[in-house]
Amino acid sequence: MLAHTGRPAAVRSAELVVLGLLRSGIGVRVLEAEAADLPLPPSVEKVPEACSDALDGCELLVVLGGDGTLLRGAEFSRASGVPMLGVNLGRVGFLAEAERDDLDKVVDRVVTKAYEVEERMTLDVVVYENGDVLHRDWALNEAAVQKVSPERMLEVVLAIDGRPVTGFGCDGVICATPTGSTAYAFSAGGPVVWPEVEALLMVPIGAHALFAKPLVTTPQSVLAVEVEPHTPHGVLWCDGRRTVELPAGARVEVRRGAVPVRLARLHHASFTDRLVAKFALPVSGWRGAPR
Repeated sequence: MLAHTGRPAAVRSAELVVLGLLRSGIGVRVLEAEAADLPLPPSVEKVPEACSDALDGCELLVVLGGDGTLLRGAEFSRASGVPMLGVNLGRVGFLAEAERDDLDKVVDRVVTKAYEVEERMTLDVVVYENGDVLHRDWALNEAAVQKVSPERMLEVVLAIDGRPVTGFGCDGVICATPTGSTAYAFSAGGPVVWPEVEALLMVPIGAHALFAKPLVTTPQSVLAVEVEPHTPHGVLWCDGRRTVELPAGARVEVRRGAVPVRLARLHHASFTDRLVAKFALPVSGWRGAPR
C-alpha cells in the first residue's frame, strides 16, 4: 500500500484499509518511510523504498492519494507487473477506481478478488544529443518538452515517423497516451481520447504558428520533438515526476511503451460516465432512452 501521508485524510483512510485487510487475513506491506507516519499494527510488513523487489509476492498495489500519488504508484506497478488499485483522495483522479467513501467496498473487493485488470498504454522516451543517447525514460500520462526561461520561447521542430511536420516557437509540446489525454494534454487544449483507443497524441502548448493543432497518430508512430540549435535549452518532464535538461539541439523521441501499467477495476461503468462524473458535466437535458 502507498499513501500520501502528508494528508490527514490519507492517513486515516490508510489505517481503515489496513485494519480491514488484516481482519480478513490479508497481509499488508508498506514502505518504511510511510510507516513512520501511519498508525499501523506490528504485523504490517515494512520495506525500504529503494528496494527493487518491494512488491514481490504481492497480489495488488493499493494507492491512496491524489494524481501525484497515483502516478508514483504507477512507477511501482509498471516495474513489478502488480495491478494498481487507486483510491482518490484528491480532486479529479482519473486513474483512481474508488473514492474515499468507498473504503469498505475496496476492502471487500480486495479480499474476495472481485476486480478486473486492464492494461494501459505507456510511452518509452529517449533523448538524443548529437546522435548519442542522453537519457531514457517512460511515462503513463505524458512526456512534456517545455521551455525553461519564461521570457523566451522554445523553438522546436516536430516530426512523425522520421518526417518533419512543422516547426514553431512555443511554451512546449506534450506527447501523451489516451490515459494522459485527460491530464496535462487536456489542459493544453488536446482532445479527450477514450482509454480503449490505441493512439499517441502530440499537443503544442502556447505555439506561435498557424498550424499548431493537436495531432493524433497510430500507436506504431514515432513522435519526435527537436529543440532548435539556436534556442535556449529546454526541459523534459515525464508524468510531471521525472525531469532532465534538454540542451539546444537535443531530440526527444516518443513511442509506444513496451511495458504497460496494469490497473485494477471495480466498476463496469463506461468511460463516458466517468468523464461526466469527474468533470461534473451538465447532462440533465438528455432524454435518450438507455439501450
